[in-house]
Amino acid sequence: MSEYSTLSVTQEGGVAVIELNRPDKANALNMAMWEEIGLAFRRADQESTVRVVVLRGAGKHFCSGIDLMDFASVMTGKEKCDGRRREELRRLILKLQGCLSAIEECRKPVLAALHGGCIGGGVDMVASCDMRYISAEGYLQIKEIDIGMTADVGTLQRLPHIIGDGVMRELAYTGRKVDAEEARAIGLVNRVYESPEALMAGVMETAQVIAGKSPLAIRGTKEMIKYTRDHSVADSLNYVATWNAAMLISEDIQEAMMAQMQKREPKFRD
Repeated sequence: MSEYSTLSVTQEGGVAVIELNRPDKANALNMAMWEEIGLAFRRADQESTVRVVVLRGAGKHFCSGIDLMDFASVMTGKEKCDGRRREELRRLILKLQGCLSAIEECRKPVLAALHGGCIGGGVDMVASCDMRYISAEGYLQIKEIDIGMTADVGTLQRLPHIIGDGVMRELAYTGRKVDAEEARAIGLVNRVYESPEALMAGVMETAQVIAGKSPLAIRGTKEMIKYTRDHSVADSLNYVATWNAAMLISEDIQEAMMAQMQKREPKFRD
């Protein structure tokens, strides 16, 4: 994996671990980190040896949200007229949205391992992941309302499909903290672990299990789940029929069947 200035990217077997690596800033999202997140997930998508991605944060917190000092510097530029500044800001917001959409668009499952605070833009980020896990001391907070802005890079669009509309509205309107147990109860996270160390061990175990499955089947499953969210049942059934008409005749199915008959673990190509 290439070197990054705000991320640490490693690979363990078929599992890539993308770590937010600004622990002295509580992994606040500056422009370099936004861009590198998009780059890292696009590379993970294209790297055939990567079958699963784990997203975590270095230091005390997963992510403290947007770097306000960095954002303030982006907002300057009074030499431009108001119209040009606003059009430029719109393009910036769309760019940031694209950086997090790269997580959702990655063909490989993405597991988020949360500890400490997951705030503001951090929630936008993990809402783009397939699954979320948290350590007991962790919490999440849609914080944008407390700095006078509307969350604009994915939380309000994705969370209703994860926790339901009413709960999402309460969290977005109040900005209150959601502790680990409540996050599990409302379906925001899959599981709570007793410590950050147990969290990473458990998430990596789950990731390795997924990495052992057929890569074609995993990619198809993620594609179908994502498609179904925004389409009717009829359209989704039609799409999966077309997908499987193309993908079912594969060596992965033959290998899976042979492995079951021979009572052994299947071995799939990347």
